[in-house]
Amino acid sequence: MSAGLADNLILYDLMTWLSPSYPVGAYAHSSGLEWAVEAGWVCDRDAVETWTSDWLARGGGWGDAVMFTHAWRAVAAGDRPRLLDVAELAAAQTGRERRLETTAQGAAFRRIALASALCPTLRLLNDVDDADLAYPVAVACLAAGRGAPLREALTAYLHGVASNLVSAAQRLVPLGQTDAQIVMGRLRWVAAEVVDRAEALGDGDPFADLCNACLAADFAAVAHETQGTRLFRT
Repeated sequence: MSAGLADNLILYDLMTWLSPSYPVGAYAHSSGLEWAVEAGWVCDRDAVETWTSDWLARGGGWGDAVMFTHAWRAVAAGDRPRLLDVAELAAAQTGRERRLETTAQGAAFRRIALASALCPTLRLLNDVDDADLAYPVAVACLAAGRGAPLREALTAYLHGVASNLVSAAQRLVPLGQTDAQIVMGRLRWVAAEVVDRAEALGDGDPFADLCNACLAADFAAVAHETQGTRLFRT
């Protein structure tokens, strides 16, 4: 198999795993965006862009990128204890619904990948219960096991979570299709910067790399737990 063909197959796999058609139930989650829309914080295209950009660069998206990077490296190095430590940290979230969001998708991703992707490295997570498996860790485990480079794999992951938030905004704000694509186009610079930062991380304690400057998003995710009328689980 030529190197070019192998690269194309990896790209195809990443597009499959992070496609909206991959049955992880991502469409059911909004990361608290639903509450932010009801509160009047997010009401137009610019607000959607700002909210999603901040979430990716300084909030839950950055946390996911940190966990993804350390999990990918652990699998690439064949270091199962390190992977399990990362998985345990990744399951610790700022609220009940944020934890539900990442573990529900993580468990679904592993279940489908075990049945369809045929990748032995997923067995490294056998000791992690479904209720404790964070989404970025599950995806990173499969990506590293199948030889997907960190940069490409993390870019695909961030595109997936960003597109899910923008899709939620289309239904909630509401946001038109053209405006949604404008937002997605602008977010590519944010995703690229997050990938650069994540790739430059050291191999020390991932907890030291975590930071969150999106308290409003965390508050929205917590407040969503008691929101009266809801379209989304989170």
